[in-house]
Amino acid sequence: MRVGLGYDIHPLGNGRKLILGGIEIPHGQGLVGHSDADALVHAVCDAMLGAMGEGDLGRHYPSSDPRYKNISSLLLLEEVSGLLGKKGYRLVNLDTVIIAQAPRLGPHLAAMQARIAEVLKVERELINVKVKSGEGLDDAIGREEAIAAQAVCLIELIKS
Repeated sequence: MRVGLGYDIHPLGNGRKLILGGIEIPHGQGLVGHSDADALVHAVCDAMLGAMGEGDLGRHYPSSDPRYKNISSLLLLEEVSGLLGKKGYRLVNLDTVIIAQAPRLGPHLAAMQARIAEVLKVERELINVKVKSGEGLDDAIGREEAIAAQAVCLIELIKS
């Protein structure tokens, strides 16, 4: 068995859709980045890549590559999941947390869980998505300027 840890943060900006966990969240601003900037899915990808010893998302999908401009992070997750299978691993479980002052994400967590499970082709019960606020503290998250996410996953070797 192997454990992987992922983290991502993106600033909020005008003129972008807010995509988290592969779903669109109604909000006046969206996350800014080269891709769709889905911080949750990026953290999940990094956790899975880390567990496999495969570096991070930027190594596989560099922001300098125009092929990934505005790409759906779910496509990247699908590719990372494919690599997991090719290397002979399966996901045991995934636990995630989104850190955001706004918007209120509680009503969207089940949809994020379902979407991530669907892309990974696993049962929903293997995926956990939760949210914490910035508690209004004086940082980019507390000032509603950014959203961050963390993920940890456990994988096991099923074939060598």
